Amino acid sequence: MADERVFTDECVAECPEKAVEALNAAVERDLNVAEYYCQRAYAHILLQNYKEVVKDASKALELKPNYALAHLRKGIAEYHLKMYQSSMDSFTRGQELDAENDSFSSWIKTCKGHLESAGQQDGNNEEETHKHQMTTRQIKHDWYQTDSHIIISIMIKNANKDDVKVEFAEKSIEIKMKKTEAMRWEKLEGVAPDVKHFMPEQPQPYPSSSHNTKNWDKLVMEIKKEENDEKPEGDAALNQLFQKIYADGSDEVKRAMNKSFTESGGTVLSTNWTEVGNKPVAVNPPDDMEWKKL
Repeated sequence: MADERVFTDECVAECPEKAVEALNAAVERDLNVAEYYCQRAYAHILLQNYKEVVKDASKALELKPNYALAHLRKGIAEYHLKMYQSSMDSFTRGQELDAENDSFSSWIKTCKGHLESAGQQDGNNEEETHKHQMTTRQIKHDWYQTDSHIIISIMIKNANKDDVKVEFAEKSIEIKMKKTEAMRWEKLEGVAPDVKHFMPEQPQPYPSSSHNTKNWDKLVMEIKKEENDEKPEGDAALNQLFQKIYADGSDEVKRAMNKSFTESGGTVLSTNWTEVGNKPVAVNPPDDMEWKKL
């Protein structure tokens, strides 16, 4: 039977995309397992879907408030979303719950550096800011991306069409550059991060030494098959039996079932056309019940 034990960090790291599919099926099967959401958050970290990480980690914490690992994964996503104060709060709370995990200390140190840097930038005096603006020409730009390309728009007023050899628009120049690798960029400027590492200045926090590959397609199929194989109980089982009899029955059986059920107000269900075909079927409720016409 599939449960949270199969969704280890190693299994998720082998193929995050397949892990998300399998965990989606697991969540649909049981909405109240915090571990499912936490492991799906890890898969989204590897895929750099940081907003989804925050959603899943938050749901895990709703179900299990003292879940230190969920605080860690939520903090990692908030850090990459540049929500440094929220990230700091998540790591601090997680460290209170699991002081032996060195990852919290490392991330807290990194967040402090960003927060202090932002404070210093806010404290720059107006003279320095004005001087910087005077010495540096400010050119506005915007950018977006596909899986294979980065598209940059540079806004320059009064640009001369003869001075450029790229696609020219009224107030912008669009530059299209091919990516060297099919990956998502976090920002346009700066050095591209190593997408295989998420701990700052230290190895990946979730190493995998496993050489076995998990057949995620098979796992998803097993979960769905298990759902289909579950046997109904009570009224659901009885209704399923009647549906099977009707579907497999002859035309006379179907006519008998329709006539008896309709004429008796739902109190009689007969498959014998010879018995019910030539006369009305009377109402016949169970002994301990009274039939009332609505």
